[in-house]
Amino acid sequence: MSIKLIQHAAIGSEKTLSSEKHILFVLEGKTERNFPFAKILERKLQRTRGEYKDLNKTPIVIELPDGGVASFVMLGENLSIFQKHTLLRKAVKPLLDEQPEALAICVFGDGAAREANACAAYYVATVNAAELPSRKKDNKAKPLKEISIHGFKAEHDYSYVNARVAGNTLCRSLTMLPPNELTPTIYREKLKTLAKQYGWAWEEFDMPALKKMGAGAFYAVGQGSEPQDAAIVHLTYSPKEARKHIALVGKGICFDTGGHNLKPAKYMQGMHEDMNGSAVSLGILTAATLQKLPVKLDCWLAIAQNHISPLAYKQNDVVTTLNGMTIEVVHTDAEGRMVLADTLTLASRQKPDAILDYATLTGSMAVAVTDRMSGVIANRPELACKAIGAGAAAGERIVAFPYEEDMDSDLDSDIADIKQCTMEGGGDHMHAARFMGKFIENDVAWLHADLSSTNRKDGLGAVQSDVNGFGVGFGLEMINRLIGD
Repeated sequence: MSIKLIQHAAIGSEKTLSSEKHILFVLEGKTERNFPFAKILERKLQRTRGEYKDLNKTPIVIELPDGGVASFVMLGENLSIFQKHTLLRKAVKPLLDEQPEALAICVFGDGAAREANACAAYYVATVNAAELPSRKKDNKAKPLKEISIHGFKAEHDYSYVNARVAGNTLCRSLTMLPPNELTPTIYREKLKTLAKQYGWAWEEFDMPALKKMGAGAFYAVGQGSEPQDAAIVHLTYSPKEARKHIALVGKGICFDTGGHNLKPAKYMQGMHEDMNGSAVSLGILTAATLQKLPVKLDCWLAIAQNHISPLAYKQNDVVTTLNGMTIEVVHTDAEGRMVLADTLTLASRQKPDAILDYATLTGSMAVAVTDRMSGVIANRPELACKAIGAGAAAGERIVAFPYEEDMDSDLDSDIADIKQCTMEGGGDHMHAARFMGKFIENDVAWLHADLSSTNRKDGLGAVQSDVNGFGVGFGLEMINRLIGD
């Protein structure tokens, strides 16, 4: 989808805006009340017993004299990026619901406020206008073709915002595909096509190769599928002027039955989205490529399914991993940390400056922080701190959890080097991190993101769809900050 952008330094008047049928007014706390259609807004506020200041909590929609519709929202200085994105999402929704061909955005305030609000409003509008997969017979979605910004004219064309939108849209589109349309075989072909499109180096390690290499943790999960089409796919973006080398690792379980420890139907519903971590990593890679960031990115995607079959791995199996450690299997539904263990070893052997991994890994993270935010755990405290700041800047809320050595005793095994997990499940998000950290070689700095907020009813932050692409904006911001170090 390509949206034409027109920028105007001036706001204009009711007369010049009369041809616009869908207008988003982004006000700032100090905005004087002489903007276009202010009197109509004031009359509605009087009728509904509302106040002008209420616009920084609840947007208001009004009908315009010439048949158009306008949505008004106020973004105060005290609001976080997440709060601003949330208000903008609510404000733009009734406009986009009418599937307009054109959208006008009018921004107010001082120079800095106008610039920031124009960028935020443009991002929220374009990310929610993106076309997403639908298999409805009567789906007749009409694309947004044009956005005009009034009140601020940037010296750029928002291509860096378009890159983030492209990454987020790719992430959501892949995650939303039904499982019969995104098997490991199909996914791997899509990745090969994307590699050609963006000029990424591509290689993959299929099941025979992984068995020969000794990647027993990954192989144990993949062996239960028919066909055995699991693989670790490695994509590389490597510009000549790269200043840092960062590895992205993503969990790509295309469907998770739970294996022999079969999930009940309630918890198996939606498990085609268990590949979201790989989609987030791929979205970040796409956005960074489009932004032409000066960083080498190695993207390692652990693509598999967790099925039940006579060959599927089972409780009390002991498997040997790529780094030689042995794992006692405790619960077959803890497959994510198994496929990531060998993938993290591969990523760390290239000695990047940092590894960032993304996974819909544990239910305990959702219990800890709900589906409104996601948690991170790092083997460097400074990396966790950086993640919190990056999340705040991107409008994607991040909570950091400790990475404490004394938790290792809970994973002691009588027969192997380490247990895969505990049966009790308490603090499983932290146990999972301690487990995966054992498979990182060369003492590489590592941040693990447990994506508990990838799907939230009625959207989250900037994004209206339930599947929201959380992590792409945060990951992109993390890379920019790591480049700057």
